[in-house]
Amino acid sequence: MLKNKGITLSPSLYFVTALSYMALGLFSTLIIGLIIKTVGGQIGTTSFSNLGEVLIQIGDIAISLTGPAIGIAIAYALEAPPLILFSALVVGAFGYEFGPAGSYVATILAVETSKLVSKSTKLDILVTPFTTIAIGYLSATYIGKYVGLFMTQLGTWIEWGTEQQPLFMGVVVATLMGLALTAPISSAAISLMLGLSGIAAGAATVGCAAQMVGFAVTSYKDNGVGGAIAQGIGTSMLQVGNIVKNPWIILPPTLAGAVLAPIAILLFELESIAAGAGMGTSGFVGPIVMLETMGFSWYTFIIVIGFLFIGPALLSYAVYAVLKRTGRIRPNDMKIEY
Repeated sequence: MLKNKGITLSPSLYFVTALSYMALGLFSTLIIGLIIKTVGGQIGTTSFSNLGEVLIQIGDIAISLTGPAIGIAIAYALEAPPLILFSALVVGAFGYEFGPAGSYVATILAVETSKLVSKSTKLDILVTPFTTIAIGYLSATYIGKYVGLFMTQLGTWIEWGTEQQPLFMGVVVATLMGLALTAPISSAAISLMLGLSGIAAGAATVGCAAQMVGFAVTSYKDNGVGGAIAQGIGTSMLQVGNIVKNPWIILPPTLAGAVLAPIAILLFELESIAAGAGMGTSGFVGPIVMLETMGFSWYTFIIVIGFLFIGPALLSYAVYAVLKRTGRIRPNDMKIEY
């Protein structure tokens, strides 16, 4: 019966596919809005101040629609019928009162429950959206709220632990967030659910950037310029299939992130916020958000470029060269099949 209603009780669907689409919703509103607003703020200090004000306004509007976008994105991932899909916009807004995790939980519960009544009556045009919105409100208020609070508290503990033990936690945060970025789940969604900030977000950004830049450099001979760009400012997730075949290939970028992150936060106090912590160098979001967080200056720019691009490239290639020399990594091990 559940399958006939389009309900698939699959952990992969809920924790991989839904999170990935949630990240698309986040990128289409919160993250791109933040970038536009940041650009507007910088332009506002020049003679083009009117353009800067317009960009800031556009950015604010985009950011304000984050919750609805999460609802629509997750409903789309769950292949919701049209009435449920459009009603999920409201559910996402309800849930976002308690953060991204609230939207995530409320939308999944509302969409999957509403599928049970979808197209089951001649009053479907009323019953289905009412059910979706009602279940969404209840789910957000009585479940999503506490999931959101838990995720926020977990993020607070991570931040506190990173401040207390920056060497150890810098390695842990960079490694786990970097691996999440390369794995078929969304590090961006996880970062926003946790609400990472400060040096914990800085360590996460370095770890994610190391994965992307590291794979771009180490796989250059296999994939050329196009492959390097696709991974360096696109996603290192393109290597998932190759990692399964030869797990050694993930070692260079992971070690690079683990080495660089504690140095970055201990000696240079690199900081960021949740919107950039899980993005790495994808679309240059990580560097832009970090520069916005720390303040634009030539010194900050050089440090950010060093830890997010140059450092990961050099360290990853050094480890890769050793593994290649010992036969652990062979030609075409990182060849991307488009």
